[in-house]
Amino acid sequence: MERKNKGYIILLLITLFAAGWRDVAAQSRPNIIILYADDLGYGDVGCYGASAVKTPNIDHLAARGIRFTDAHCSAATCTPSRVSLLTGIYAFRRKAAVLPGDAPLLIQPGTVTLPGMLQQAGYATAVIGKWHLGLGNGVIDWNGHITPGPNELGFDYSFIIPATTDRVPTVFVENGRVPNLDTSDPIAVSYAGKIGDEPTGLSDPQLLKQRADTQHSNTIVNGISRIGFMTGGKRARWVDEEIPMVLNGKAKDFIIQHKSQPFFLYYPFPNIHVPRAPNRKFAGTTKLGPRGDVIVEMDWMVGEVTHLLDSLGIAENTLIIFSSDNGPVLDDGYEDHAVKLNNGHQPAGIFRGGKYSAFEAGTRVSTITYWPGTIKPGVSAALCSQVDLLASLAALTGRQLPAGAAQDSRNELDVWLGRLKQGRQYLLEESYTLSLRKGTWKYIAPQEQPVPEWLKNKKIEPGLEQVPQLYDLQRDPREAHNVADQHPEIVKALKAELEKIKL
Repeated sequence: MERKNKGYIILLLITLFAAGWRDVAAQSRPNIIILYADDLGYGDVGCYGASAVKTPNIDHLAARGIRFTDAHCSAATCTPSRVSLLTGIYAFRRKAAVLPGDAPLLIQPGTVTLPGMLQQAGYATAVIGKWHLGLGNGVIDWNGHITPGPNELGFDYSFIIPATTDRVPTVFVENGRVPNLDTSDPIAVSYAGKIGDEPTGLSDPQLLKQRADTQHSNTIVNGISRIGFMTGGKRARWVDEEIPMVLNGKAKDFIIQHKSQPFFLYYPFPNIHVPRAPNRKFAGTTKLGPRGDVIVEMDWMVGEVTHLLDSLGIAENTLIIFSSDNGPVLDDGYEDHAVKLNNGHQPAGIFRGGKYSAFEAGTRVSTITYWPGTIKPGVSAALCSQVDLLASLAALTGRQLPAGAAQDSRNELDVWLGRLKQGRQYLLEESYTLSLRKGTWKYIAPQEQPVPEWLKNKKIEPGLEQVPQLYDLQRDPREAHNVADQHPEIVKALKAELEKIKL
């Protein structure tokens, strides 16, 4: 009898140990989801002060997670920010700029990437949404297997918009192939000149749902003219108003299929980039016009993901990071009346600038981390950058990065999880020049070239000057007063630090 009791005790201890080990394992390998908005401003959602547009699902994350007030994407434009997020390397080192729709893959296979690191840690990995990091090796055959691409960078599954929704080809690419493609109607794409006989925004403006500038007035698809020319692939072309539903369906399928194992989902939304074509479910839900409506649509997309996690019982083992790739822009090529209907809404909050700009609104973006039961709700003023996500998530999952990999990424896990209030000492901001933050000081390097005309037309202050700029953001958060002449020693120190980073 005594031996039998000892057996029960040993069995009980083994069971308890195993349960405890599973808890530790789950804690060290939580599911990770990055919800990545496009062109969303710091002040575009309710928890950051917006009142003209309702975002209850994003506000829910903020109320139960950490809402950051000084968190940044690494650049004021999309492709550079995405490069830094996925590689932990500043985009200027790759000379990364906004890519055309037929550009070759910008990140070389073999590079240490966030999905690749997590893949090696035992995660199922997926990217669903806007890619805009190039595909192939320079000449893309849209009718065959397109490689290299996301699947060669660490993603087990990819369902992507190749570039942006305002560029051709207007088709999805799933694991390197265009779904629903009719081989008798092959796709051809040109950014060099017109091909085929399909109408364009310039030749047939009467076919347009919304007019566009000359750059966006090439081939018309679904009543919207695009950048670049395209023929064929008619059965495979997307309907803009249905894109959120298609992407959410793919995202939810991936989560359901991998609910019992650690997974990483990189979900870069096309919202709220132009062309803004909200689904009829959301059209007219705000007084801000299509721009406000697609913010509401994006909030719904967030809610669909979080509600699914709750229903599957895996929310407490899932870290969600919500942010944006750059700051806001109202008029970015299409006549959707975003400026006229703005009605006092402040997309950038109290900050100056926006997308493309060296001022704070270019990179200071709404950022939330949410992990029920692990992250304590609060607000953090820590200075932090998306370039640090790779090293931070490597630390979370117990991975050691190879020497020389992710050279600009720092382990700031305790900041992202709200355990530390002190963030980076220095933070780089990329635009059409480089800026450096230290505490409340911000230095903007001089830009010798004049501001390009196309940037002037965006009605955004670019923040480019031929002299050094220095701002005390604590006293002057709107960067209205350049105090470089008053503090030459600070300018000298920050300039020297920036030069050191550039090496």
